[in-house]
Amino acid sequence: MKTDPTRLTIHALIDAYRAGDTTPTAATEAYLARIAAHDEKLGAYLTVTREAALAQAHAADDRYRQGTPRGPLDGTPFAIKDVFCTRGVRTTCGSRILESFVPPYDATVVSRLKDAGAVLLGKANMDEFAMGSSTEHSAFKPTRNPWDLTRVPGGSSGGSAAAVAGDLAVAALGTDTGGSVRQPAAFCGVVGLKPTYGRVSRHGLVAFASSLDHVGPLTRDVQDCALVLEAIAGRDPHDSTSVDTSVPHYAAALTGDVRGLRIGVPREYFTPGMDAEVDGAVREAIAVLEKLGATTEEISLPMTDYGIAVYYIIAPAEASSNLARYDGVKYGLRVSGGKDLIDMVSRTRAAGFGAEVKRRIVLGTYALSAGYYDAYYGRAQKVRTLVRRDFEQAFARVDVIVAPTTPSVAFRHGEKEDPLSMYLNDVFTVGADLAGVPGISVRCGFTSAGLPIGLQVIGRAFDEPRVLRVAHAYEQATTWLDKRPQL
Repeated sequence: MKTDPTRLTIHALIDAYRAGDTTPTAATEAYLARIAAHDEKLGAYLTVTREAALAQAHAADDRYRQGTPRGPLDGTPFAIKDVFCTRGVRTTCGSRILESFVPPYDATVVSRLKDAGAVLLGKANMDEFAMGSSTEHSAFKPTRNPWDLTRVPGGSSGGSAAAVAGDLAVAALGTDTGGSVRQPAAFCGVVGLKPTYGRVSRHGLVAFASSLDHVGPLTRDVQDCALVLEAIAGRDPHDSTSVDTSVPHYAAALTGDVRGLRIGVPREYFTPGMDAEVDGAVREAIAVLEKLGATTEEISLPMTDYGIAVYYIIAPAEASSNLARYDGVKYGLRVSGGKDLIDMVSRTRAAGFGAEVKRRIVLGTYALSAGYYDAYYGRAQKVRTLVRRDFEQAFARVDVIVAPTTPSVAFRHGEKEDPLSMYLNDVFTVGADLAGVPGISVRCGFTSAGLPIGLQVIGRAFDEPRVLRVAHAYEQATTWLDKRPQL
């Protein structure tokens, strides 16, 4: 009996293609069948591109028959967070204001996946304009966690994480501005990587906070993560913030050897209020790394306590500027009946933006307003520099930092009605975004209720190979990946 292709990792799927055990078309059809069977209850997708996916899969079939596959992603079925422009396929950002927007071009990362032969199954659900930590703030529907449908998948890349965890895609792209790849990866028990700022192009990514937005993969294991990162990383002339430096062979870094590596354990990331099962699982994971030959020492990141406050000044300020373009004039929703231009714009934004987006626009506009800019945005940028210096000083002593990804596991839908309690989900992830350094989340255990727990590995800027190596070594030394959710 042949293995179900929807249960395979990218590298196992490619091996199956090469061996003739299955084909890209068979795998794509299997994924489309699972989406049809399960996504009504999961809510991972906003748009499914069935015909285009099958056409891409057929083309990949031909390449394998001819012995000319394009590489380690050829024929692999992906989900794309609905914040990336996709030519001819609507891109909503989870918002009514872009409900009918169809871009005329692909984001650079989408083009690079297509060039690598990836099959794009569709666009994944998300918190509106990537503003949220639960994917409850999509304008269209919530996404549910495959491990427990009463719980959230995290956010804002919750649709991407749920699709991978629920076997509705072999991998997915997400974005991480304050933790929106790593936090849903932890909640859904998958691997989520936030690369260094500038490592991956943001051209064609609909902006939330331009100095904080990062593009990253969500996958089933660390090896898959390395393969996807290598395909999407690199300089892009369309993105002035992308860095012109060579792209390593990330998969080659996965040696499994962490002997002699110095691991920092930040005392500020183990707080009295965090979930006891999360605390215990992460400490056990650190002990595993020690048994593998790494050394650990306690370090301090003293500006951690200010990270959330700094983030929720800088990110909304940049969002208020970026979202000013949605005015009903050039594209997207336009509400008729306005007596003049200002009235039309006001009506359009009132109808098109959800409550959380409006909240952050108001916060950001206030922080940037005359008389308050220096007191809020200017001061927040100064503290951001101190956050970055925390990491620089830590990495003068250690090679990587290991900590919990989140202070708790996936919570129930509707449980975090207070915005502040929702924002605190990002307390362990915002620091890496503010500093622009890479971080990855991998599964490190389960609670007594069967919910996955995330372990975070943070590294120096552009040191993704070492971050991936540590995460892979831990993953290979444990059996957590053997457990899968049952939809």
